[in-house]
Amino acid sequence: MPLPKTSQPITPAAPTAAADTHFGRPLSGWRLRLYTIIFEADTRAGRLFDLLLIGFILASVAVVVLDSIAPIHARYEPLFTVLEWTFTAVFTLEYIARLACVLHPLRYARSFFGVIDLIAVLPTYLAIFFPGLHALIDVRILRLLRLFRILKLGAYVHEFAALGRALSASRRKITVFLSFVVMVALIMGTLMYVVEGPVNGFTSIPTSVYWAITTMTTVGFGDITPKTDLGRFIASVMMLMGWGTLAVPTGIVSAEFIAQKTPREPTTRTCHHCLSEGHGPHDRFCRDCGAELPPWQRDGG
Repeated sequence: MPLPKTSQPITPAAPTAAADTHFGRPLSGWRLRLYTIIFEADTRAGRLFDLLLIGFILASVAVVVLDSIAPIHARYEPLFTVLEWTFTAVFTLEYIARLACVLHPLRYARSFFGVIDLIAVLPTYLAIFFPGLHALIDVRILRLLRLFRILKLGAYVHEFAALGRALSASRRKITVFLSFVVMVALIMGTLMYVVEGPVNGFTSIPTSVYWAITTMTTVGFGDITPKTDLGRFIASVMMLMGWGTLAVPTGIVSAEFIAQKTPREPTTRTCHHCLSEGHGPHDRFCRDCGAELPPWQRDGG
């Protein structure tokens, strides 16, 4: 359960003094090979590991979803129990393997994906010790936590990382845009409160702002509708504004996607001598120090 596959670089058997000071005791032997398989996706073993793990994640989520359907749960409960414990055992072993092969296991355990990994396995074990906690809604809330396993997919698909970078780069523009939308909804909601009033369902300014938001987003539940001609005119203007409003965030994020395109696709390959990352899939030598890259890192190796 994943760290994004480019963090925590690894060191060779004879690292530089600076690397040893910063990263602690160097990795070698089976720990080095295990790290390469788990955290570097651009190898044959790494790709196979990722595909198998993605399959387990999707299967485990499917089991949780099917188990929530009463007729299916009643018929296949023993099978679902066996499958759930199988998935939990696999994810537990994977979590332990990640902690064993990184230089700073506590740092990984406190990372975003480390926390997600723990949440993915913890509910099954908690259900053993707290099977009768009705305050937890009959332990169903613990089953819902297993759906966090789906978040683990983000570390295995390049497009997830690209989307995350685009959203992060767009956050200030999107924040300004959302602030503008909130101001418009507040103004238009207040105006509708004055125009329509409580007699037509606009009983307060918060209720009117709620109507303005549902109208601008083109949701339109219909629980509150204007009755006067002026109110309908204002509603029509807000509906037209909503079309343009929905297109703005899409354009902002799309522009960031285009800006991030580079002619060279980055990889997770790491030089074990200078710790430089992002080598090409067919590179034989490190682009920074010139050291030969391990043969198992090469594409198809």
